Amino acid sequence: MIITQAPFRISFFGGGTDFPGFYEKYGGQVLSTSIDKYCYLTVRHLPPFFEYSNSIAYSQIERVKHVSEIEHPAVREAMKYLDMHELSIVYDADLPARTGLGTSSSFAVAMLLAFHSLKGKYADKKRLADEAIYLERVLCNEKGGVQDQIAAAFGGLNKIVFSSAGYEVQPVVVSDKNKTTLEDDLMLFFTGISRYSFTIQEEQEKNLKIKNQQLLRMKDLVDEAEMALVQGRVDDFGRLLDVEWKLKREINGKVSNPVIDEYYSRAMEAGALGGKLLGAGGGGFLLLHVPKDKQPEVRQALSNLLEIPFRFENGGAKVLYYRPETYVPKEERTSL
Repeated sequence: MIITQAPFRISFFGGGTDFPGFYEKYGGQVLSTSIDKYCYLTVRHLPPFFEYSNSIAYSQIERVKHVSEIEHPAVREAMKYLDMHELSIVYDADLPARTGLGTSSSFAVAMLLAFHSLKGKYADKKRLADEAIYLERVLCNEKGGVQDQIAAAFGGLNKIVFSSAGYEVQPVVVSDKNKTTLEDDLMLFFTGISRYSFTIQEEQEKNLKIKNQQLLRMKDLVDEAEMALVQGRVDDFGRLLDVEWKLKREINGKVSNPVIDEYYSRAMEAGALGGKLLGAGGGGFLLLHVPKDKQPEVRQALSNLLEIPFRFENGGAKVLYYRPETYVPKEERTSL
């Protein structure tokens, strides 16, 4: 049996420049951090006493005889890819899925780590990120960028730089004081709206060729925000988030709606310096940068939303528990 965890992430700047269609031509970069909210996977081989051969528990429960019958695409394709059989898989998480925190990619990373570990094999963070990207973008043919898988696997506050040659994870070198100030100034609210990001991501991909100027500006914001944070100009970091949000809306009109716009306006009027919807947009979590003395007013302005306290984390994907087990494939078992 094995239990793995992978963190969820907050993407501050550069989202959209992590699409291959953009960065392979222009280069791309994002500034993001993993946070202390996680998904957890418990995986073990299923004892041979049931009518079914695989059990998968997430928002629904699947019990099937053959891997090809599994409805969850990431589980089905990952089991095929790594030749896994007769598994019990149980998913749990600190926050809901489809809310802009890269939950599906965190799930993919935690699952791949569990599968490799169950086979007694070591998979480093680069391999986990690469295989999660391959699983989601190739095997499952899901639309989107490639930053989430990297953030979940590596963890930490990073600038991730993309090019036609691949990607490089560059930790942001910032003092504890400035990092703590940023953590203290960030507020996270759940809008109560869940959405499937692929419809928004499809629109994003369509706009890559006609919104180059906005995306290039978002790419530049990564360096500006990093410099502001390193130099202790944390309020400027917040103001740049507002610039990022406006550019994101120019690129894709589906990232917001009148309800979200109203929440954002209320927060800005109450003292927020900037913010954005996380992920593809359309719902999920609203991130705001608010000086400490203005936070009570913002909480009051958004009193109908659930606030989620959080801190940054540095661990990335990891194994929490491992107990070796002996697995004998069905075709090699002797009769009882």
